[in-house]
Amino acid sequence: MPIRVLIADDQALIREGLSLLLARHEGLEVVGAAEDGETAVALAAELRPDVVLMDLVMPGLDGVDATRRILALMPRTQVVILSAYADDESVFAAINAGASGYLTKDSGSEQIRKAIETVHGGGALLDPLVQRRLLERVRAHAKHPHAEPPHGLTHRELEVLRLISHGLSNHEIAECLFLSEATVKTHVNNILAKTELRDRAQAVAYAFRYGLAEEE
Repeated sequence: MPIRVLIADDQALIREGLSLLLARHEGLEVVGAAEDGETAVALAAELRPDVVLMDLVMPGLDGVDATRRILALMPRTQVVILSAYADDESVFAAINAGASGYLTKDSGSEQIRKAIETVHGGGALLDPLVQRRLLERVRAHAKHPHAEPPHGLTHRELEVLRLISHGLSNHEIAECLFLSEATVKTHVNNILAKTELRDRAQAVAYAFRYGLAEEE
């Protein structure tokens, strides 16, 4: 079955352009388009999309609050932010609201397709520019490395978390660490439970925030 996508953006030209671009990819189906956050929430409740491609700045209800409301109604729906803004506040607000992906609007159609497929498969995907900004923020604020792993994470869990922050899937992490995919999944679940994070996207932000994304 195709991945059902809802587009939310206040600019008609962008909504129409994204619809045309995504229609070129087999396995993707655009089921609706919303011009503001309130409409996005209403259409999401009606159409039950697998993934919402969400702008941040829209009249009335913004993309962050719309994301939060949609995920409260439909926890299995995934949200990818597609925004002209990549500042720290916007990124962290979106991820904390539950978005699993964050792309800038200069992303190509292939990047957008990959993000949709990645989050639909349970992964997280951040634009390279966003990852770089997160890393710069960590370097600017983390003057002292952690003597003890935060939240009691084990050495193996820290390894898995670092690879998650690099965008690797469970299968890819398993190959890197010579583990079974089931074992990696257990480590991921333990990481989320210990840190009280919702999903992999929040785990990525956590890794950058605590300076755990880089190899020691």
